[in-house]
Amino acid sequence: MIPIQIASAQVVGQVLGGKNLDRVLEQVGQKQTPPATPAPRMPQAMLTPNERAAVHSISFDTLRHYGLLAAQLEMLLTAPMADPPVRHLLLVALAQLQFSKASDHAIVDHAVSATEAMGFVRAKPLVNAVLRNYLRMPDKFARDRFKVDTALYDFPRWWIERLKREQPDGWQDALLSSRQHPPMCLRVNQRQTNAQDYLAKLAAAGIAAVDRGAGAIELIKPVSVNDLPGFRDGLVSVQDEGAQWAAPLLDVRAGMRVLDACAAPGGKAGHLLEIADIDLTAIDSDRHRLKRVTENVERLKLKATLKNANAAEPETWWDKKLFDRILLDAPCSGSGVARRHPDIKWIRRETDLGSFARQQTRLLESLWNCLSVDGRLLYVTCSVFRAENQDIINAFLSTHLSAKQLDLKVTSRLPGCDDLQGQTLKDGQLLPDDHHDGFYFALLTKTKTR
Repeated sequence: MIPIQIASAQVVGQVLGGKNLDRVLEQVGQKQTPPATPAPRMPQAMLTPNERAAVHSISFDTLRHYGLLAAQLEMLLTAPMADPPVRHLLLVALAQLQFSKASDHAIVDHAVSATEAMGFVRAKPLVNAVLRNYLRMPDKFARDRFKVDTALYDFPRWWIERLKREQPDGWQDALLSSRQHPPMCLRVNQRQTNAQDYLAKLAAAGIAAVDRGAGAIELIKPVSVNDLPGFRDGLVSVQDEGAQWAAPLLDVRAGMRVLDACAAPGGKAGHLLEIADIDLTAIDSDRHRLKRVTENVERLKLKATLKNANAAEPETWWDKKLFDRILLDAPCSGSGVARRHPDIKWIRRETDLGSFARQQTRLLESLWNCLSVDGRLLYVTCSVFRAENQDIINAFLSTHLSAKQLDLKVTSRLPGCDDLQGQTLKDGQLLPDDHHDGFYFALLTKTKTR
């Protein structure tokens, strides 16, 4: 457990320092990350697959519950921590004590040994005392004993206050859902099979699941994609239930010329191709991530034109032929998918929303010229904040007389909506819940050339 705790503490420290969790974990997968100074460098030992999985799990738990853990640690300490690496190790150990199945005795003993291995011998008594004091009276440190929202909800204060203002009826449920482990949802490739037949395949494989409608299936417990029947043959894809709204809302039909402007990793592109025989162009500015689009399309046995380009610069990739449909899955804060990427909660700043808004506006402005009259553009984000969502659309509509926002009608083509059939959504904001992440959708149509 010692190398696992050390690696986990280093991951948490790097993320709290502003680094992306997925990228840090990739490095851990290659070799044990050297500890931060002033600790001496550790031997560069490869972690086993099981150790890497443990680091992944512990790091996610620590960041998912960082608000609570930080409040607990503050209560347990009698003075501010002098050594950040030791603080990160204590956060990891507290997370293990509360959210892992390892024995309390092993967690504490190994944390003390890890402190020495990291080069902080003088801190061994402190680490031992903090963890044992927690174990003596764990109820004293229960979540409901704290008054601050950051400990109650595991989100930064600015995030909580903003969501309270913008979503007065749904903010609390959204935060509580975002603290949980995310559901695993599948999208059945209806060109090859159907939900009922695939549910039978899952049952035969011993995988429990429920039908969420419109070709969406939610697993009771997540599994590796390698265990999904027919995954490599394109029978299903892993895609959040909320994300499965995008393709049906765009209403593509056979023969249409369609653009997926920010396509990586390719889930929505694949869904569009499954729905109808369209001429799809999928572009993305990240060459590495564009490879995932290629892999997804090929796995589904479908075809698309892929381009490595910046969607905001049509002059570099557009052939001047107008598109009937455009999907703009715009870069955003990712605030709606924080339970899948818990680092987002702690590395995002409220000022980042303005930067994303400028990028989103530029994309929308640029792509509007590529849309045909009577064509439709679906603006999508995985954000829960108005600054990236309806505020962007309102500003765009105020300066583009050719644009009109259409109602979003709930039909049988949208998963998870059996009790909402025929209704029109007041707005396109989905807040995170037990079945899907947070998304925003706005459907625009072009009424004239200018």
